[in-house]
Amino acid sequence: MFNLINNRHMHIFYCTHITTNQAFLSREESIHCIRVLRLSRGDKVRLIDGHGGMFDAVITQPDVKQCKLEIFGTVNHQNLRSSSLHIAIAPTKNMERFEWFVEKAVEIGVDIITPLLCQRSERRALKTERIQRLIVSTMKQAMVPFLPVLNELTDYNQFITTFTGSSFNRFIAHYVNSPRKSLKQALSPKSNVIVLIGPEGDFTSGEIDLAIINGFVPVSLGNNRLRTETAGIVVCQTVNLINE
Repeated sequence: MFNLINNRHMHIFYCTHITTNQAFLSREESIHCIRVLRLSRGDKVRLIDGHGGMFDAVITQPDVKQCKLEIFGTVNHQNLRSSSLHIAIAPTKNMERFEWFVEKAVEIGVDIITPLLCQRSERRALKTERIQRLIVSTMKQAMVPFLPVLNELTDYNQFITTFTGSSFNRFIAHYVNSPRKSLKQALSPKSNVIVLIGPEGDFTSGEIDLAIINGFVPVSLGNNRLRTETAGIVVCQTVNLINE
């Protein structure tokens, strides 16, 4: 039996093909493991399955097409989430800013990200393959046990009506001058939450009204007018602090 790995010096891989005592890396992860990192038979690594499982393993067949490993330990971790955070956010025109939001949201803690197509959206098309790879990479780097879900770009009206009557606590963050609680005041600890964040030009009054009619509570994220990606990070941090 091997000793568990010192996590300061380990390599981490995302692996969905795990049995009781064996695991097989995908082709992409196998190439990174064997060709890029030049790991070989006998090297120890850590695996994350994206469903809450972390495992210590040793390479038994270093194949770039499908690297095979033997599981020798299960890792107990403390960062299991007791509630769910779903952020529906309009992607920014500058993709680097949106990718920055995604990376930091995964690090802080988010369960679902839905890109929204709003009336004032500057970005009206979105390729999610690169963003999905970023999520996996960040999950490994931050040792997040659950892989956040990334949805395709979704029409705002469709999204709102989909969650009518949902058991989630639903909020819409906007900057229209109207009575609103702060998100911190409106949140209940350990609750499942959906928060809507609009494009750089904010939601239209019609979009806000539609959300309110369908059970979304208007909230403020503070006195300052935040960029879209900054608002997303504020939501992540606020919800996670309340849920601690």
